[in-house]
Amino acid sequence: MDDRCCPSVVDSRMSQAAVASSLPNDLGACHQIIASLSSDLHTKSQMVEHLLTDMQDKDREILNLKCQLEALKRRIFGRKSEKVDPNQLALFEDLTRQLEQAEAQKASSQESADNRRKVNNNGRKNGHGRRPLPPDLPRDRIELPPAEADLTCAHCGQDKVKISEKITEVLDYVPASFVVRQYVRPEYMCKGCEGQFAIAELPPLPIPKGIPGPGLLAQVLTSKYADHAPLNRQFGIFRRHDINIAVSTMCDWVRDMADLLSPIVIEMKRQILQSHRINTDDTPVLVQNLSGKTCGKGYLWVYIGDGVQVLFEFTTTHSRAGPLGVLEHYAGYVQADAHSSYNALFEPSPDGVPSPRIEVGCWSHTRRKFYDARLDDRRRCTEMLALIRRLYNVEREATEAELEPDARLALRQEKSVPILDGIRSRLDPWSIELLPKSPVAQAVHYARAQWKPLTRFVEDGRLPLDNNIAERTLRLAAVGRKNYMFFGSDAGGHRAAVIYSLVASCKLIGLDPFAYLRDAISIACDPPFDRFADLTPAAWQASHPA
Repeated sequence: MDDRCCPSVVDSRMSQAAVASSLPNDLGACHQIIASLSSDLHTKSQMVEHLLTDMQDKDREILNLKCQLEALKRRIFGRKSEKVDPNQLALFEDLTRQLEQAEAQKASSQESADNRRKVNNNGRKNGHGRRPLPPDLPRDRIELPPAEADLTCAHCGQDKVKISEKITEVLDYVPASFVVRQYVRPEYMCKGCEGQFAIAELPPLPIPKGIPGPGLLAQVLTSKYADHAPLNRQFGIFRRHDINIAVSTMCDWVRDMADLLSPIVIEMKRQILQSHRINTDDTPVLVQNLSGKTCGKGYLWVYIGDGVQVLFEFTTTHSRAGPLGVLEHYAGYVQADAHSSYNALFEPSPDGVPSPRIEVGCWSHTRRKFYDARLDDRRRCTEMLALIRRLYNVEREATEAELEPDARLALRQEKSVPILDGIRSRLDPWSIELLPKSPVAQAVHYARAQWKPLTRFVEDGRLPLDNNIAERTLRLAAVGRKNYMFFGSDAGGHRAAVIYSLVASCKLIGLDPFAYLRDAISIACDPPFDRFADLTPAAWQASHPA
């Protein structure tokens, strides 16, 4: 069919002819129409650009929310470890080749160590049986002789003689028990002189005229602050033993013991402020009647001196006044995260004098930011995680070789510095290539902003790679917080900080908190006693090697 006969074609040509007939013949008027159309086109193009920008912002916001949702889901439902699929690391062959060699050496050394452990003192290999029970546990010997008829030989009729014995050990449990200690003091009087009495003095008691002994008080403190059993649960445990001790009474005991032991914590604080380095971190806690409020949020701060002593401090705010109040007169290395609360520690004085505190960064925080940004840019994040893993492999090598600080520093200079150069050579171009608000760009910004603190560990062999020791120590308070939920007041927060300082120090050096607290309470309750430096957990452990 001819197109000229098609109705749609005819209508199109008629409309074009109508438009052409309506156009002005004046050239100036045509220019005005063209300018108007150009202006409309420019306005519409700007609108399109704004829409595209808004869409990009929305996409970035959606991506950020996806990363946050992934981190939240992993924190609530998934595993806590930040492991990466080895198949992803294998994409970077130039990085993983050295990782595989290090892993092979580690496996070989581990196999050799396992073989050494399998050989006993007689040079024979042991089987894969259970570990022997501790020899210091009391043994309840139960003899099971054979039947009377089996003691006579069935062939010759002679009596059988004992040649050896087989011992089978079964681990049993005896519930904790209460003991009432009676202090019996005979009274003597002179029959010839009235009023001449003689009676021995009572030994110092933790709570004058109170019923709890040092062991019971140590058990209450250990159960609450080391085993995370709130006082109301301990009340139920005591009831099963027919012991009725009110929760309010145990609260008073905790208050009195915190006051009694606080001089030890003051001495620990003095010693921590003389440390070469201090690791610090904080965690929030709920507090009733917080500074006049019905319920508010307080904070527990932890300070660890050279990895051997722990100090907890309680504050009602998260401001810089918390760490500055403790470390104001400290001179040395401070390892923390990049929270703004710590900025005042490293700022120069108003007259320009540099701060005596040197900031040390945390590679664990840096790694976590790249791990959480995997959804944004899996290639860059996996590459960075592989490089950071190489840093930790160097530290593992130094730890397994039990290197002294000087030798560890030499190993870091040899192997860690080139790895740091490779990390920096990637961070700088990535900071230009990436969109500023993307998750991986924020991780890159954190690493570049913290670069000087992050590289302090290659200047001193005594500095660790991360601040994980502070995070692990804070778990003691975080797990307890899930059980008792809140402190009753500001004073309760300060008392908890005192007990947490002692319990965390014991756990850090492998000391039984109950044994330490029982002995410390027994000694500190004597009014003339003032040698509190001898009662810090580290000093007590040195004087009690058993």
